[in-house]
Amino acid sequence: MSKNNIKVTYNQDTKDNKRKVSVDSFSKEVIKEVREFHQSFSQYEVTPLHTLSNLAEEFKLDKIWVKDESYRFGLNAFKVLGGSYAIIKYLSQKLEMDISELSFEKLKSKEIKDKLGEITFVTATDGNHGRGVAWAANQLDQKAVIFMPKGSAKMRLENIRKEGAEATITDCNYDDTVRIAQEYAKENNGVIVQDTAWEGYEDIPLWIMQGYITVISEVVEQLVAEKPTHIILQAGVGAFAGAILAALVSIYGEECPYTIIVEPDKADCIYQSALAKDGQTHNVTGELDTIMAGLACGEPNPIAWEILRDYADAYLSCPDYIAALGMRIVANPLKDDPRIIAGESAAVGIGLLQILLEDEACGDIVEALKLDQDSKVLIISTEGDTDPVGYRDIVWKGKYPLPELS
Repeated sequence: MSKNNIKVTYNQDTKDNKRKVSVDSFSKEVIKEVREFHQSFSQYEVTPLHTLSNLAEEFKLDKIWVKDESYRFGLNAFKVLGGSYAIIKYLSQKLEMDISELSFEKLKSKEIKDKLGEITFVTATDGNHGRGVAWAANQLDQKAVIFMPKGSAKMRLENIRKEGAEATITDCNYDDTVRIAQEYAKENNGVIVQDTAWEGYEDIPLWIMQGYITVISEVVEQLVAEKPTHIILQAGVGAFAGAILAALVSIYGEECPYTIIVEPDKADCIYQSALAKDGQTHNVTGELDTIMAGLACGEPNPIAWEILRDYADAYLSCPDYIAALGMRIVANPLKDDPRIIAGESAAVGIGLLQILLEDEACGDIVEALKLDQDSKVLIISTEGDTDPVGYRDIVWKGKYPLPELS
């Protein structure tokens, strides 16, 4: 552990790990299918990829790119990509039709609704995933029931309710709230749409992960001939990080960018699993009380874990002030760099870069991560200010300040 409380462990077997799990579920063909499905939405637009040239110069890196998912479908976060794709995959099976025969607009038709009847989609969420599920269900004239963990922001709750869903905040942490959602779905003949997997429940979590890969499909197009040398991926249960990494392996093969997984130190189940070096998942229990609400998960998605175990290069666990720092950096850009509104779970990668590259105590970590003047770093800002009050407390009022590190 360095003086700034960052914890790190490395994957020594990235190149020759005999456990290599297949990434066929994230092949170029699957990437194409998922992207074409999302393009069938009338709301579809490619989200911005910002180049932070002045910040890269400040950090003595070649490039920093930030993919800004706050523009996604007007929902201020990327999560709708996974929930909507999983719902449509489920419905295509129920209709006994191939997904290639179904556009999102077609699924909204009265003819399809009459065939499907009434369906209740159920999920647990810190906010963004639930809002995406609620939005998709509402678009399809179906019902959504959403459970949120203790401490969830009221604005995130209200945003879900505005999409027509029933939504409540429980007295439990995220992982126990998932179990509440499971039980509700079982008792009420609902369809659980969760981004983590367990025995007997693997299809929908995989479909959610596949839905996320539209993000990286867009990035590859936006970069044109360029390619990142590094990517920083934030992890909760690991579904997003695992999906993006698997797609990158499919696209780039052995030339896949050096992949850094980052988590909050109060919910670092991927880091703890990697640290154990036994190939198994390891849970984190307790309150999981981090400002990075979208990452406040203590039990890894086993599908995602196998990908992160076998293909990621480094795993870092960070205190909350690093995410708060990242939020302030992109909200107050250098010179003519674009301003980015990034929420707590979105900005931790930028904050991490600042600490690593400007704190001399992190020299050994920087060297191990191969960060230097030739590095081209990609970061995905997964959400905007989905909790506006919390956002202002951090960016305006300086909540969660950087501690004295000397």
